[in-house]
Amino acid sequence: MKLSPPIRTHSGAAAFFDFDNTLLPGEASEIRFFRFLWGRGVVGWHEIRKSLIYLARHVPNVSLQPLREQKPYLQGKRPCDIESLAGEFCRDELYPSLSREGLGKLDEHRRAGHHIVLVTGSLDFLVAPLARWLGVQTLLAATPERLDNRYTGHLIPPLPYGAGKRTLISALVHRQGFALPASYAYGDSPGDVEVLRMVGYPRVVNPIRGMARIARRHKWPVVRWK
Repeated sequence: MKLSPPIRTHSGAAAFFDFDNTLLPGEASEIRFFRFLWGRGVVGWHEIRKSLIYLARHVPNVSLQPLREQKPYLQGKRPCDIESLAGEFCRDELYPSLSREGLGKLDEHRRAGHHIVLVTGSLDFLVAPLARWLGVQTLLAATPERLDNRYTGHLIPPLPYGAGKRTLISALVHRQGFALPASYAYGDSPGDVEVLRMVGYPRVVNPIRGMARIARRHKWPVVRWK
């Protein structure tokens, strides 16, 4: 395992943080939010059936990728009914579950003068309250499509996963002029490889789905955040 170099002060650098299983170890934020909505009677077996039917129709292999790209459980629901619960969910469910090591790393990057970017496939309204509380300057997250004041169940591309993360970050870098060789990125899965390759200081956190092997191949530092 390669040791992580110290954080270097650089006013033109950025620090790109994945969220699920990185700053938030363990279960994904959207799964937690679905359970939260279930407990309040906002979703139920009908939404589970819709998701399973969609998955069965669109999955050639065993994969959850289609549910990253579509949100059948949101289809037809009013944003005001869902998003009004996001602040409470973040305060009660997400914030207490954040990694202490991850929060410490955020503070290190702030002190080093880095622009902090949260880039996640989680839903934008789900993590936006948390990003504000943490003082994150930029949030790149999945944006649900809305039509006639209802969710369509689709996400607006590009999705912040895999190549989509690279597209979003490239556009951000073009606007902000970040120095990528002096920048940092943290991610846990193959969906973060594109981002990790873009920066001078990639770091793999809580690796899953073969990411430990990828990290060894690239000689990227691996850390565990609880």
